[in-house]
Amino acid sequence: MVDRIVAGSPGPEVLDVGCGTGIAARQFQAAGCKVLGVEPDARMADVARQLGVEVDVATFEAWDPSGRQCDAVVAGQAWHWVDPVAGAAKARQVLRPGGRLAAFWNVFELPPDVAEAFAAAYRRVAPDSPFTVQAMTKQALDGYQALITKATDGMQEAGGFNAPEQWRFAWEWSYTRAAWLEQMPTHGALTRLPSDKLAEVLKSVGAAIDALGGSFTMRYTTVAVAAARTATA
Repeated sequence: MVDRIVAGSPGPEVLDVGCGTGIAARQFQAAGCKVLGVEPDARMADVARQLGVEVDVATFEAWDPSGRQCDAVVAGQAWHWVDPVAGAAKARQVLRPGGRLAAFWNVFELPPDVAEAFAAAYRRVAPDSPFTVQAMTKQALDGYQALITKATDGMQEAGGFNAPEQWRFAWEWSYTRAAWLEQMPTHGALTRLPSDKLAEVLKSVGAAIDALGGSFTMRYTTVAVAAARTATA
């Protein structure tokens, strides 16, 4: 996906919206791009800077480009926090003609045994939980279509872009028990759990991973919506 965005952009300057700690930004840097991040959380911006990414602290809607322009605007796991119309209009403002706006999300598909342990534990500690086996396995992609549609509609309403395209990229990543349990507390809904209830969820999921031999392979699909700025915008 990074290669496709870079190849379709008029130059190497990339603006990363909601860059967080710079995970996506560093991949664009590795592809030869000059990246500026915009991130509202000063703590995450500090981490990104320590890892070599230049960052302005602001929400994208309030960010002042000060006349700066770029060749691509990207947003990984972040565009749903941006007003889709105001965000697309700001992207149009800073993009050079032919520059591309690309918003993308990584959708994971847990192995059924791990998903069942996760959902069962979460049902015990939070009965109104949105986590179901279906939501964390093959039907997970369906839940992201609403984000894609909202981003697409925002680009079209803002104007100044060619027809948005939808992309999908399938990939896999292997996790040890420790690596997955370390990541889980950063998931949005889990950050709201009291420590004792979080520990119960982690214990159940850890046991399920142990039953699989202590590790598992996660299937991911990166879903993206991208549109190029028109020459007359």
